[in-house]
Amino acid sequence: MLELVTVRFKGSRGIGESVANQPLRVGDRCLVGTDRGVELGIVIGRRTVEQASFKNTRIHKALRRATERDLYLDAKKGFREERAYRFCRKRIRVRKLPIKLAEVAYIFDGSRIVFYFTASSRVDFRQLVQDLARELRTRIEMRQIGARDEAQLVGGPGACGTGENCSSKFLKHLRSVTVKTVKAQQLGMNPTRLTGMCGRLKCCLNFESEY
Repeated sequence: MLELVTVRFKGSRGIGESVANQPLRVGDRCLVGTDRGVELGIVIGRRTVEQASFKNTRIHKALRRATERDLYLDAKKGFREERAYRFCRKRIRVRKLPIKLAEVAYIFDGSRIVFYFTASSRVDFRQLVQDLARELRTRIEMRQIGARDEAQLVGGPGACGTGENCSSKFLKHLRSVTVKTVKAQQLGMNPTRLTGMCGRLKCCLNFESEY
């Protein structure tokens, strides 16, 4: 049997399921080995499954419960991300790039820093990357995201009044929503009621259509 834990990561790093190397409870902060490197997250769920069902599936490992030092380093990382965000915004203005910076995230192990941005078209940001690498002295990764991903990063109250918007609260994968989905639910084409904070059709239209 395998004990799997569902871990929420900061911002756009989303939610993932990992094999627990040691007993973890809901609410525990833990370190997880991911494709991006070692990251810190919080356990929001757990379940036990047959090991055979994951025989040919690649799944990450929750390495251990976070220590006080890990939490201190994570808080310190937040100041570094804020500094990098301000510097990147400044260089974007200097370079006059049509980019909107959404989030800056240091990987917990310090191996790289990821800049998430939105843009209406393809952008040549090679000179910007050189500026960032020269100033921050670490591996730079630029990742373009869509309007839904940006809303997931920024967060905010849901239009239905249930608290945080769905994309930030629990959705693992953001799917596009079509007008066909709206018509199938016999909803009036009222942009004010159907559009989320991202300016796109609300994500909840997809999972409500199943019922």
